[in-house]
Amino acid sequence: KTLHLFQEPPHTHTHTSHLTTFSLSLYRISYIFIDRHKQSHITYPLTRFINMHYSSSSMNVDHEFEKLIHRMHPPRVTVDHITDKKSTLIKVDSANKRGSLLEVVQVLTDLNLFIKRAYISSDGGWFMDVFHVTDQYGNKLSEDFNVADRIQQSLGPRGCSFRSLRGSVGVQYASENTTIELTGRDRPGLLSEVFAVLTDLKCNVVASEIWTHNSRMASIVYITDYETGLPIDDPDRLAKIKQLLLYVLKGDLDRRGAQTAVSVGLTHTQRRLHQLMYADRDYDTDEYDIVSEGSGSHKPVVTVENCVEKGYTVVNLRCTDRPKLLFDAVCTLTDMQYVVFHATIIAEGHEAFQEFYIRHTDGCPISSEAERQRVIHCLEAAVKRRVSKGLRLELCGEDRVGLLSDVTRIFRENGLSVTRAEVTTRGSTAVNAFYVIDASGNQVKSETIEAVRTAIGETVLNVNENEMFTHSKAPRQQTGGFSLGNLFRNRSERFLILWGSFVYYGLL
Repeated sequence: KTLHLFQEPPHTHTHTSHLTTFSLSLYRISYIFIDRHKQSHITYPLTRFINMHYSSSSMNVDHEFEKLIHRMHPPRVTVDHITDKKSTLIKVDSANKRGSLLEVVQVLTDLNLFIKRAYISSDGGWFMDVFHVTDQYGNKLSEDFNVADRIQQSLGPRGCSFRSLRGSVGVQYASENTTIELTGRDRPGLLSEVFAVLTDLKCNVVASEIWTHNSRMASIVYITDYETGLPIDDPDRLAKIKQLLLYVLKGDLDRRGAQTAVSVGLTHTQRRLHQLMYADRDYDTDEYDIVSEGSGSHKPVVTVENCVEKGYTVVNLRCTDRPKLLFDAVCTLTDMQYVVFHATIIAEGHEAFQEFYIRHTDGCPISSEAERQRVIHCLEAAVKRRVSKGLRLELCGEDRVGLLSDVTRIFRENGLSVTRAEVTTRGSTAVNAFYVIDASGNQVKSETIEAVRTAIGETVLNVNENEMFTHSKAPRQQTGGFSLGNLFRNRSERFLILWGSFVYYGLL
């Protein structure tokens, strides 16, 4: 059905209510608007009509119409197990909103899926993605794997809004715990001191994740009260926990300052860790924060160039492939207030290639050399934050209060530094993983590991021999820019444009 308007759309609340009532009875609607200057007929979809009609309206009205759009154009996710012999195709199309790409990538990441290829287009009012995914073992997904409902829920009206939770998307519930956020300068023995303070304050650590990069540390710790097992919500006690942890984090050399925050509610651990490290400017270095990476380190290659004729900034990222790489890159671009309009992702071998066509949220491409360098440094930091440097030690045993304090104290006494840690509790069992290096940043000696295992318990602490402190060969340096779009445009871009046109104008 078509609504014909031969005059400029009115701007009154009366017409607003009439339009809303009428629109609810239509699935798709367009109108013909006469341009007063060009005197030509232009056809607009409803999304553009609403954007123009309410560009100066209140946020409440905009939010109501955003929900209307999603009711009229509910997200559609199709899973194809036949087309590709090696991977499962997941196709997503929905009304576009800021943060949609990050929400979808977050769901795929939380399901431990590996993204081998992806073609992304969200220019205009519609969001269209094609993902080639496998499970963590490189196999196609089973037909009973329920990924479509998870994506639809994340994009639907009941999904998490991009505006909520300090910009977090893809939220996990932590209502049964108290969440502590820590950022500060990394140093040997820091985690031992943090966990010792929590133990002294009768806090039980249920889960935690710690990242380090560029001599900076960010951590999210989930705690409960030792005696009751419930979240800690007493303001005085929380203030004391925050104050003591801040003393530990500050130390003597932290020129940037340490931060602590305590909350009870919702968070997504890895999403929030990216935000914490970005806010802590871990992408910057100074004379106190120089990290020796070695000649063979995983050095990502990032190029940033403007596509003047299209009005985009083209960002290319090439580095050693690993899980969650796309999630890390999209998180960083989102935190930097950039919108991804098109992207091509290839990760089928040892290396991964990612190409993004972006603009700032104000609609402008990158306009200065300083901004260009900042994007390069931030993406490099996003890649390297999750790279696990060191020997992986896996601890699995009976959980108890003070376990982490004792384990990290033994690490410190044997001269080991923790570069990354993942702490979880499954029932009454503690399942923890630590990546450790010696005080000089070198490979840990075998006699040191044996001493640590003897102190902790050889049956409790295991060494993952596949995670030894090694550096893979760095990607070859490439002169000039490279464009994945030129390589795959014939097959991917034309498909997206054609498919998007069908969806956009109601032919699918």
